[in-house]
Amino acid sequence: MTVKITPSKAKKPSKKALSKPPEVVKSVVAEIVSDDHEVIDVPTDINDAAEDSYLPAEVATRSSTSSQLPATTKNLLTMYLNEVRKYPVLSKEDEQKVAKKFFDTKDPAAGELLVKSNLRFVVKVAAEYSKFSNRMIDLIQEGNVGLMHAVKEFNPYKGNRLITYAVWWIRGYMQEFLMRQFSMVRIGTTANQRKLFYQLQKQKSELEQMSSPERILELSHQLGIPEDEIAEMVKRISGRDVSIDKPIGDQDSGVSLGSLLRKDDGSLALDDKLALDEQINLLKEAIEKVRPELSEKELIILEERILNDEPLTLQEIGEKYKISREAVRQNEVRLINKIKAELKI
Repeated sequence: MTVKITPSKAKKPSKKALSKPPEVVKSVVAEIVSDDHEVIDVPTDINDAAEDSYLPAEVATRSSTSSQLPATTKNLLTMYLNEVRKYPVLSKEDEQKVAKKFFDTKDPAAGELLVKSNLRFVVKVAAEYSKFSNRMIDLIQEGNVGLMHAVKEFNPYKGNRLITYAVWWIRGYMQEFLMRQFSMVRIGTTANQRKLFYQLQKQKSELEQMSSPERILELSHQLGIPEDEIAEMVKRISGRDVSIDKPIGDQDSGVSLGSLLRKDDGSLALDDKLALDEQINLLKEAIEKVRPELSEKELIILEERILNDEPLTLQEIGEKYKISREAVRQNEVRLINKIKAELKI
């Protein structure tokens, strides 16, 4: 595995869907993250209060069945986890030596060693967030980008472990990914909305009761968030429970609004007064209008990832079409922004 660290201009993400990974994959995750990695004083952010410890007891059971997985995304994930297992975690003393060398000289080998020695921690965090997404390999990839950025910015002379600093970047990149993937229309764009996103997802079965003024007032007091913001977030999340089966585009295409959002129960948070048919028509028109303007790579993303019933991962698309994972991600963001712009949202 080659890790290349290059200067970054990325802004620090804010400190900030629901299938669990297959049991066989979870057991491999447990084997990796429980092996050798020291748990240190990793800080928590505002969302962590809303998250339970994800790796349950059954995950601790190691499995030898990973080789039976078919050649799918599951197999890709398992191969990656097997690769990560090869890289030992550095002791605090060794990490300090390597980190100082990279800080002082920008030696690529030292930076690569820092990244590789912490890849297991990225897997651990991805496992925690995988309850919000069934694309765990994508979560890991996003977390790795955050880890590499953290390595470039880390100052070992302040006396902290790298992961104490890097966890903010790892979580930030993963959370931004989840916010993008949860809906083409961003569900949460403020700190309060992101906090509500995780709180309400945990209590999704109670959304009908939450819509009452009494329950909204109660949540407002509990979370310290204005009532109007809670009411709006409840409306956005509960709106995703509508089943949408009408096709978008050609009648024989089989593409529905749900498949566009990669969820069978997805919907767009457009004007609440619009009927469902109007929402579908708007989306259909938007896709058809932007399609002629899309680049070749954006068309690939549209067909292989957004409109695909079994969307490929960023890495799978990159390997298939010989482009980098980051280029795939950037094209996906541009594509979604074009559709959103056409929808005027």
